[in-house]
Amino acid sequence: MIDIEKLDLTSKKQKNEFVMFPFTLYQDVPQWVPPFISDVKMMLDPKKHPFYEHSDAEFFTAKKNGKLVARLAVMENKPFNKVHDVKKAQFYLFDCIDDQEVANAIFERGFEWVRKRNLNAIVGPKGFSAFDGYGIQIEGFELRQMMTMMNYNFPYYRNLVENLGFEKEVDFISCAIDSSNFTLPEKAQLIADKVRERGKFKVESFATKKELKKRALAIGEAYNKTFVNNWEYYPFTEREVKFMADNLMVVADPRLIKIITYNDEVIGFLLAFPDISAALQRMKGRITPWGILDLMREFKKTRIVSLNGAGVLPEYHGRGGNVLMYDEMAKTFKDYNQYDFGELTQVAETAVQMRKDLISMGGRASKNHRVYHKYL
Repeated sequence: MIDIEKLDLTSKKQKNEFVMFPFTLYQDVPQWVPPFISDVKMMLDPKKHPFYEHSDAEFFTAKKNGKLVARLAVMENKPFNKVHDVKKAQFYLFDCIDDQEVANAIFERGFEWVRKRNLNAIVGPKGFSAFDGYGIQIEGFELRQMMTMMNYNFPYYRNLVENLGFEKEVDFISCAIDSSNFTLPEKAQLIADKVRERGKFKVESFATKKELKKRALAIGEAYNKTFVNNWEYYPFTEREVKFMADNLMVVADPRLIKIITYNDEVIGFLLAFPDISAALQRMKGRITPWGILDLMREFKKTRIVSLNGAGVLPEYHGRGGNVLMYDEMAKTFKDYNQYDFGELTQVAETAVQMRKDLISMGGRASKNHRVYHKYL
């Protein structure tokens, strides 16, 4: 017998069950990287997470013969719907055993919530913020998850959602980078050098997290402008920008964060982070003094860097802004001998030119996460 329950957000026991379920499901999977337990609990807290300032969410669990076997979050992102003139819900935090009956039952409960709100479609996985990661993984299962900035799931998840009638919305491709052959083509390098010489474009870098925090709002504003034509876009509030910045500070090396300006106006950025996945796996979701020390050690010894967030305002592409951004990507490896490999995380397939540019520089597709939709 399958029982679907709406999560009681006042119940510590129920919240803990919801949060800890994937720790059991993926406990023997070496590619899975556990999130911080406190971060997931924050998603369940309308008083603390900035998403709830403008939008709503509900959470469900499925139990079979008394044992927890699935979980699901369904949300209505109201600013997204307003900007795109749609009436869509989204789902996230979907985890399930390999049982179609269970998946059907928990999603049907989610569909009921969607219909009651007079929404006509559901899209996902799509989370509470831009760095929650998009999609169900459909390729690259042999590779370790890039920290918690993307999702990892079993291969059977694809069948579970497709058997429910979900169809492809958009794919997000991650690109693997080998520092030994990641470089700008000669012609592009000449353009980047000329752009720097002219002096209108400048690259701002940071020595400390304190310096970086001062520019967090400017980066957020550039993000809002840069991705306005992207599938996933909606304008972040100032509190959402601060929330994301505070979270990213945990894994940030300020030297790897770059801002691109034109006549001193922020028009682009590059967000790169040391890959501390190995330490996160050892921490098992818990923040402890020993765990923090382990994180600090991993910062210094990791050979992998995550490029998770790169963009230039469209009107500056033809002027050389995008070439300068790619040059800064390459410099991440040239200037810091620590990194042998990198991953540009989750580039939407709709960003056709960016994917072509990355391939021309030596990048190669490594993972694919698919966002699905279903009309109700």
